[in-house]
Amino acid sequence: MTALAELIKLPLAERLQLVEYLWDSIAEEHHALPDSPELVAEIRARSANLKANPSSGLSWDEMETRISSQRG
Repeated sequence: MTALAELIKLPLAERLQLVEYLWDSIAEEHHALPDSPELVAEIRARSANLKANPSSGLSWDEMETRISSQRG
């Protein structure tokens, strides 16, 4: 049996803990991952839009309010 098959048999709480450990290890090394061309293009487009239309941006307070209202 493969290691993955063994991991899938773990209780849910242990699998969730494993996911957390894996995610944390990825987050620590995220700088080693190259940015996708699509991500770079999106960031550049948004930056250009904000420079061309400064009033289109939101303040941190406005963004926080918007996020909070979407959470319900």
